[in-house]
Amino acid sequence: MATNEGVNASPHEPATRVERIPLAIAYILAATFVFTCTSALSKWLIAKYPIGEVVFLRAFVPLIGLSLFVLPRFGLSVFRTRKLKGHVLRGATQSCSQIFLLIAFSLMPLASAIAINFSAPIFATFASILMLRERVGAVRWSALIVGFLGVLIVTNPGPNTFTVGALFALANAVMYGTVTAGVRGLTKTESTETLTMYQMLLMSTAFALMLPFGFRLPTFGDGVWLVLNGVGNGIAQYWWTRALHLAPTSAVAPFQYFTLIWAMLLGFAVWGDLPTLSLLIGGAVVAGSGLCLLWQETAKAARRG
Repeated sequence: MATNEGVNASPHEPATRVERIPLAIAYILAATFVFTCTSALSKWLIAKYPIGEVVFLRAFVPLIGLSLFVLPRFGLSVFRTRKLKGHVLRGATQSCSQIFLLIAFSLMPLASAIAINFSAPIFATFASILMLRERVGAVRWSALIVGFLGVLIVTNPGPNTFTVGALFALANAVMYGTVTAGVRGLTKTESTETLTMYQMLLMSTAFALMLPFGFRLPTFGDGVWLVLNGVGNGIAQYWWTRALHLAPTSAVAPFQYFTLIWAMLLGFAVWGDLPTLSLLIGGAVVAGSGLCLLWQETAKAARRG
């Protein structure tokens, strides 16, 4: 019999919290890889199409796809919730976060934007302490800090880091970190299906309001890429939400740094970009901090078992 990994079959019943940190880490690593691919694709698409159009399809396409799988199983009961305010707040915050990040990429060097954006796990951990009263030990704090130092080695942000674009990148990092902690709080009563359906519905609605300000009919080829961008974003969002169902924010947040590793590998595979010494050293630091935390959490889970 299949297990639900800590989530009840009925989405409107309180979800049973079962922490499975190694599985959560696998989910977050997969999510960061797909997010990296869709981020690269989005950056290419916004050079040809309005930001509102790109982000709308990033949310609307997965909403349609998820509906085809979720609604036949749960029906409209998937939208039954006692946390509507929390869902709306998350949808608004994450909508702003995605727009801010794309604006930051268009206004400043990519390396500096990434360096600022990867402060999000720090904000996520602070938010989880303040909002959820999570206890964060020395090992998790060390993994967060060392991982962020690895990011700084890779990106090597220069003296022009703090520009108008940097303010958008910092706003994204704060919002993204707060969303991460907020989703963890919602998982106490909400299933992954409910969380993801509300997220895509609210974000699609928010981004649809931007379409009158700019829309360009895509070519067939670009239309395929726009749809694939949305499909990938939906899958990554689902996996990211599952990870937060299965582990504390502070346990999975350091693994968001692995986006740098995926970006380095993707850059070499697609564009032939050879990694620099700083990329190799910083990437090793990032990977090492995550693997150290994985070993520690796996050993802790084995002792409990």
